[in-house]
Amino acid sequence: MTNLASDGAHTASRADALEKLLEISKRLGESSDLIVVLGVIIDALRDLLAAERATVFTYEAAGNQLAIHVAHGVADAHEQNVIRFSASLGVAGACATTRTLLNIPDAYADSRFNSEVDRRTGFRTKSILAIPLIDHEGELVGVAQVLNSTRGAFTSADEQIALGVGAHAAIALRRARLIQDHLDKLKLQEEMQVAREIQEKCFPSSLPVHPAYDIAAHSTPADECGGDAYDCFGVRANTIAASDEAPDRIHFLIADATGHGVGPALSSMQARSMMRIAARLGQPLGPLAREMNEQLFQDTPSGRFVTGWIGALDLASHSIECFSAGQGPVLIYRRSDDRFEEIETDAMPFGIMSGTFNWEATRHLQLESGDILVLLTDGYYEAASPAGALWNEAGVCEIIRAMRDEPMAAVREELDRAVLQFACAANTIDDRTAILVKRLI
Repeated sequence: MTNLASDGAHTASRADALEKLLEISKRLGESSDLIVVLGVIIDALRDLLAAERATVFTYEAAGNQLAIHVAHGVADAHEQNVIRFSASLGVAGACATTRTLLNIPDAYADSRFNSEVDRRTGFRTKSILAIPLIDHEGELVGVAQVLNSTRGAFTSADEQIALGVGAHAAIALRRARLIQDHLDKLKLQEEMQVAREIQEKCFPSSLPVHPAYDIAAHSTPADECGGDAYDCFGVRANTIAASDEAPDRIHFLIADATGHGVGPALSSMQARSMMRIAARLGQPLGPLAREMNEQLFQDTPSGRFVTGWIGALDLASHSIECFSAGQGPVLIYRRSDDRFEEIETDAMPFGIMSGTFNWEATRHLQLESGDILVLLTDGYYEAASPAGALWNEAGVCEIIRAMRDEPMAAVREELDRAVLQFACAANTIDDRTAILVKRLI
């Protein structure tokens, strides 16, 4: 009778555990939120195994790390303070490395156990059950760790239950992670689109109009957000001219920050903002170049810089005062003798070294009738063919010379068409920004 009663109790216990496993499986399938799924897993392990605490470490293959998002006895972790550590450390690391279940009856007797966590939290770890979470494709997605069975050491029956929960948990974790990664990607794309819209909004919506000049300008980013910036606006009486005012000068900026994306875009747009403020305050170009360099040196991370060209065209004298900080080549097509003149740079790029722009000397360029000022960033000159050849100045000069009598907007469009044809690509690997200025009369 005693054996029959014992067998009946054992059968009832197994049936109860199976019923709970099915309920857990159902709950895991009801949510794709990673934090919710992790919460279900740790609660299920703690309750089914009559333990004090449970933790799930998600596995991050890229850095071979384990991460704690949710654990009993730990305040809810936000993404910015998720705890991460090497997947080769501690009991959890041993479980991840061997991909086998570990049943440790005495934590302090095991050399793999890190007692530092107990010391910091005041919790006393006694027994540990660590379960590898392996998905249906045989990939490790995490490690579950259950602490301190209230019935003493964890039993073989506990191990079977833990493996059962782990099998369901691994699949739920994989699904939640894939969905979360997809949502994160969509969010990043949305944020990049907003950044691009903000950047494009900062570019001039229209270009100054003057009977003696034809001006075209445009910027095409290599990614969602580019590292190039440009500007072109009229100035009257030492401030930015209103849209209905005839300017005495036209100011130009072309800037190219190292790299492309949001970070470089911030640096190049910072240069654009400083030039606008200087124009509103009536500041000359020499001091502006010096202060731009000092500010970008303070704000730009080491190894980053901005090449830039700033210029002011006097509409009465047809003279351009300009300053180049590593931006080149800057070309002028001289119509009278059908040749290209390359303008040298005046200093190293903005942001590399403090105190190097202490002079206020700028150069002056005279534009004659038919001359064309050509300002292009590296996206044009360094565009590569499938064989690795660069487009260089030769490709640019060929189009400028062939289309010298065409509107500058058409020339700019042809430069884009030709460089993409040369690269045999839908876009260049670097941002393309162009400003073309032609004196008509």
